[in-house]
Amino acid sequence: MLLVVARAYIEIGAIQRGGTMKLSARNVLKGKVRQITEGTVNSEVTIELPGGISVVAIITKRSIASLGLAIGTEAYAVIKASSVMVAVD
Repeated sequence: MLLVVARAYIEIGAIQRGGTMKLSARNVLKGKVRQITEGTVNSEVTIELPGGISVVAIITKRSIASLGLAIGTEAYAVIKASSVMVAVD
């Protein structure tokens, strides 16, 4: 199963390593980077969560470098939404 959160530009490049991070986002999902697909400016990062579900985000190449992301790196998918839509068939 693939959960796509693409185009939800998550930019966390300003976080300093070793500090305590506090966020207002309630959806913080810990996983491991399984794939990085590089583009010209932005790249697609796939984070695999426990249970095999994947979250995909588009972030800048600069953020990938500043966060030290690589295949196998533990990372968090942080999802902040000001609204949630509900749909039915």
